Amino acid sequence: MKIWLLRIWKKYVILGSVSGTGIWKRRNPAKMAGKGEGSDKEVAMRFTKMQGCGNDYVYIDGGAQHILAEEKPELVRRLSDRHFGVGGDGVIFINPSTEADFEMEMYNADGTRAEMCGNGIRCVGKFVYDKGLTEKTDITVISAGKVKYLTLFAKDGKVETVRVNMGAPELAAGLVPVVCDGKQAVDEPIQVRGRDYRMTCVSMGNPHAVVFMDDVESLAIEEIGPFFENHERFPRRTNTEFVRVIDKDTVQMRVWERGTGETLACGTGACATVVACVLNGLTRENVTVKLLGGDLTVTWDREADLVYMTGPATTVFEGEI
Repeated sequence: MKIWLLRIWKKYVILGSVSGTGIWKRRNPAKMAGKGEGSDKEVAMRFTKMQGCGNDYVYIDGGAQHILAEEKPELVRRLSDRHFGVGGDGVIFINPSTEADFEMEMYNADGTRAEMCGNGIRCVGKFVYDKGLTEKTDITVISAGKVKYLTLFAKDGKVETVRVNMGAPELAAGLVPVVCDGKQAVDEPIQVRGRDYRMTCVSMGNPHAVVFMDDVESLAIEEIGPFFENHERFPRRTNTEFVRVIDKDTVQMRVWERGTGETLACGTGACATVVACVLNGLTRENVTVKLLGGDLTVTWDREADLVYMTGPATTVFEGEI
């Protein structure tokens, strides 16, 4: 089925959509101003829509396609819009790096920068391998100054699963960051909208507040999530995981992501959840985290103080902007 659309924004024109693949072109500034020759030229930029457990982002090869830094927040908001854009939880630019094999430059759907995304970094691994940017199955990716180590598992030349060494969890309250009286926020009381909760705060390169509950399925997350995210005790806002422990090896999690809202999965949130579970004596160190979009396997090697996350990475479609 072919669907053709025309809608004009300030800088972008949707030229059409074919079987769900967005075909967009950026309007030439000279043409917009009616200036001389070359005004009929259009600058095309390719994108790839990918998802890990339903946590979906728009991926752009920043090495092949340069976008000015000041233009990125607006572009991200346009692309992330699920009604008038490509649709996604944000946008990830994959850039060259002198400190690792690649850099992941991540933006939330609201155009703000984010430090790390576990599902996103798995898709980065798939992107660079599937597109021939690397032949290695063990690669390094830097995001917000921190290097992560990825092992890619491919079948028939395409990556299906990725294992990520997410590094050591940060528990120091000032580095998460979270405001509390102690050095760490483990089973820490917090009041949100007049109700008392208990949270355990962990940074996996980005801040997380893990809240344990008996029931997460009926939780009105869209009502409580924004109040956790913007609570005064989180200087840089926070991601919030609402977790039900099923048994010593399995938990169920829903997540409210900073700058995005509820998503189907959050890789760093799954890692923070397992760390919080172990700290509170609720699970073992190797746990299956059941998310709305699928399952992730997370292991906290306490002796080495390293967290490993394993899960799928999938390409949805490609197109041009």
